[in-house]
Amino acid sequence: MSERRRGPGSPVEGEEGYGQEGFILRFWRLARGYYTGDERRSAWLLTAGVIGLTLVQIGIQVRFNLWNRDFFNALEARDRAAFFGQMGTFLLLTAGSMAVAVFQLYVRQMLQLRWREWLVFRLQARWLAGSRHYQMNFLPGSADNPDQRISENTRWATAMAVDMAVGLFQSAVMLVSFVGILWTLSGPLLVAFGSNEFEIPGYMVFAALIYAVIGSTLTYFMGRPMVDINIRRNEAESDHRFALIRIRENSEGVALIRGEADEDRGLRRSFSHVVLVMKDLMRSERRLMWLTSAYGMVAGVFPILVASPRYFAGAITLGVLMQIGSAFAEVTRALNWFVDNFPRIADWRSHLERVVALEDSLDAADILDAGEVRISVTEGPLPDGREVLAFRDLQIAQADGNILVGEANAEIQAGEKVLIVGESGTGKSTLFRAISGVWPWGSGEIRVPPRDHMMFMPQRPYLPLGTLRGAIAYPAAPKKFPDAAVTAALERCGLAHLMGRLDEDERWDRMLSLGEQQRLAFARLLLHRPRWVFMDEATAALDEANQDAMMGLFREQLSDSALVSIGHRPGLDLFHDRTLTLMRSPDGAKLMAPRRQRTVSTRRRRSGAGGPVNVAGRGVARILRGRPKRT
Repeated sequence: MSERRRGPGSPVEGEEGYGQEGFILRFWRLARGYYTGDERRSAWLLTAGVIGLTLVQIGIQVRFNLWNRDFFNALEARDRAAFFGQMGTFLLLTAGSMAVAVFQLYVRQMLQLRWREWLVFRLQARWLAGSRHYQMNFLPGSADNPDQRISENTRWATAMAVDMAVGLFQSAVMLVSFVGILWTLSGPLLVAFGSNEFEIPGYMVFAALIYAVIGSTLTYFMGRPMVDINIRRNEAESDHRFALIRIRENSEGVALIRGEADEDRGLRRSFSHVVLVMKDLMRSERRLMWLTSAYGMVAGVFPILVASPRYFAGAITLGVLMQIGSAFAEVTRALNWFVDNFPRIADWRSHLERVVALEDSLDAADILDAGEVRISVTEGPLPDGREVLAFRDLQIAQADGNILVGEANAEIQAGEKVLIVGESGTGKSTLFRAISGVWPWGSGEIRVPPRDHMMFMPQRPYLPLGTLRGAIAYPAAPKKFPDAAVTAALERCGLAHLMGRLDEDERWDRMLSLGEQQRLAFARLLLHRPRWVFMDEATAALDEANQDAMMGLFREQLSDSALVSIGHRPGLDLFHDRTLTLMRSPDGAKLMAPRRQRTVSTRRRRSGAGGPVNVAGRGVARILRGRPKRT
């Protein structure tokens, strides 16, 4: 399930006390960069276009109000010529209103799209930078489902913000425009209080104000719970979506173990949370609908009822009465913007809070990266020019502070082949993560070669979406390597049957077996030829013959490359110069060199020279494993 807390000690999203910096300030955090950064010119031009076109729309509405008076006066006077003249005016105003509305919609849509594009690119870049996407999995209180927050919540956070900002601006200008008309038309109201009489000028303005304040106050108190409910709905739906994605990504394992019934129960539980939250939301919407329906119906007759005494007294014409009703409707609509948009505000706020929570998590990861208590990774050669991998007083901790590796001091020279072994859970894989710089928790120093000289090979290689050529060349561009080099690498790694499919766009992580994926990773090595290779159980899915053939690359094409590997498979030690062992201890595992170290000549290690299915190579490896060990 999702983690709702933004960080240690922080209140839960949607609860009282969350976001003490203020809702408007949190919104401004998302808008500030767009309006002050590289996109500021486009942002301000589009915003100015929306504002200008909105003002033109309001001008047309004011003119419609005057047309309302003239049209009904023509009806009252039974003036045929004036009547048809007003119909012509109506057609012109309608055509102008339509054109302006469509163009304003286009400019508004472009503003929404460009803002969302900027925000998505910004969040994606921050999420990917410095392996934040990986580290956030271990940070306490980190934002859940960042993929949904970036792809979906940003859409609504920006689109609804623009819509509501335009609506609020339009309501404010409409209020200013029509209050004057309503004040002038309504005239004074004589009120008798005992033996005294007093006059209320522009009384319809005060009537509209009182009407709107009552409606807004009732709406706020009745709709207030909807903010928290919408936040919980977003979280419940993202959890259900995540559960569906997990099944899709692990469909083979589920199918083989026949776990569909259990998965169905889990999905039903997950969606039951969505249903419960949606029922809460629907109850709140129904309560609010009682109020808004009554409010809207009464608003249609209330101004006519209030102004009718002056009409019956002959003080105003029918046209003026209808103009008063129209102006009153515009004033109350402007004052009631909050009433009309409260459900959307609640929904928008839930999306905004999720995007801001992701930013908070990224900020927390930045603070972690800049912290003093962390592993220091120094990249580059020594002053004498030598490239080494060195550990100095290295301690590796888990994200919660527990020590995993308590002591590591070692140095590995360029070209060396070193095997790291140890019991499960002693921190071998985490040591590799620290070497790569993605695991900052701990202390001490690691000196590493230049990052572009290193390549890491996990047990399950990463194959990006796209063509097979792109998967082999990754992380380089697909066209970087000539076809001859790509096909030679595939053939050397026993994947000749894939040479005709280089430009096919498939889910190669599903099309290929894990053994084929691991051999594809070795083909990738042959193309990139890194000077340092780090392998974490990278041959675990291979049989002996294929393992010997793949490891034989380091005595043939990659003989100058340093190799640091983790593995437990028999025979791996034959391809390494020495072994380091992580020994479990109460204070964290310690990296130690055993008393006996093996040295196998280059000639004896050519066990894989014949390729992944070479019988002679397999026999040589078996003979080597049967010989006495030399010290």
